[in-house]
Amino acid sequence: MRIEPHRLKEISIEILKGLNATGDEAGLAAECLVQAEMRGIDTHGVHFLQLLSDRIDARMIRIPTELKIVQEDGLTSVLDGGNGLGQVAAHRAMKMSIEKARKFGIGFTLIRNTNHIGILAFYTLMAAEEGMVGIVMSNSAPSMSPWGGAAPFFGTNPLSFAIPGGKEGPVALDMSSSVVARGKIRRAERMKETIPLGWALDESGSPTTDPTAAMKGTLLPIGGPKGFGLAFMIDVLTGMLSGSNYGPNVKTFHQPLGPTGIGVLTMAIDIERFMPLDQFKQLMESYVESIKRSKKAKGVSRIYLPGEIELEKEKKSLAEGIPLNDSVVSSLNRLLEKVRSPLRLKEE
Repeated sequence: MRIEPHRLKEISIEILKGLNATGDEAGLAAECLVQAEMRGIDTHGVHFLQLLSDRIDARMIRIPTELKIVQEDGLTSVLDGGNGLGQVAAHRAMKMSIEKARKFGIGFTLIRNTNHIGILAFYTLMAAEEGMVGIVMSNSAPSMSPWGGAAPFFGTNPLSFAIPGGKEGPVALDMSSSVVARGKIRRAERMKETIPLGWALDESGSPTTDPTAAMKGTLLPIGGPKGFGLAFMIDVLTGMLSGSNYGPNVKTFHQPLGPTGIGVLTMAIDIERFMPLDQFKQLMESYVESIKRSKKAKGVSRIYLPGEIELEKEKKSLAEGIPLNDSVVSSLNRLLEKVRSPLRLKEE
């Protein structure tokens, strides 16, 4: 079925409030989940509401979210996420970074003791829309081995950059350190699909197309040793430096094994400290046009910018609605029933 974004957000807020979230944090988390769905990243979308419900039942997450500033000075701060909603902590941290960047040119906030924050572009775009460069990184539960290894040690450890653009708006890169996010492996397993060779290894360290075997094995880093190095550095900056968990000590959000202890880095850089924002946007517009006009490889009709495919999916979702499969619709309806809401999605 297809559902209008505002309707899916209404449903998500209803569920989150039923799970004891405040109205403000329910609205914020719902917006992040729905934006993921709109951008075609359903691995980070509303199916997380069921995982959240399970984690609440297991008493492994605290809602409402109680944030605490651990330390703060001019340029930097450390925020304790209170083992609550990761979206709430990351949104607050980026707002703090943006405010600091307005005063000092750069703002840098680390988060300890939080949970899965959803798509990172949600937060970097906050900075880009304020005329700044936005940078966000996060560590995650072990799913990827060091280069040459065969056992998970690092998470997929994603990172995102967003910058103001020209007439087409901001440009956002949002990527994992692995060849593919683990959510795509889980999705293939749920849908009983195979995965491409080169995504993952099985328990023995052999390449596999079986998502179940991949879940028991390890993902492969993007660019081989380069992806390993990237995941390493992100883990140190987000987990170790923030005082949160890192390496194999980070727990998965998908199973009730304990607080995840995820660490996050948010950073904002004020472009006006280096050149007028309008000048930067004009340069970006010219730069993008030159990329688009550049010589294309055989069989390629169009060159896409980072995040451009996702942006086009978001526009299509606004016009035509967000596609939801039957299992997600059923899960949302069960959650609505659980929180005693009269709302329901019509199952087809």
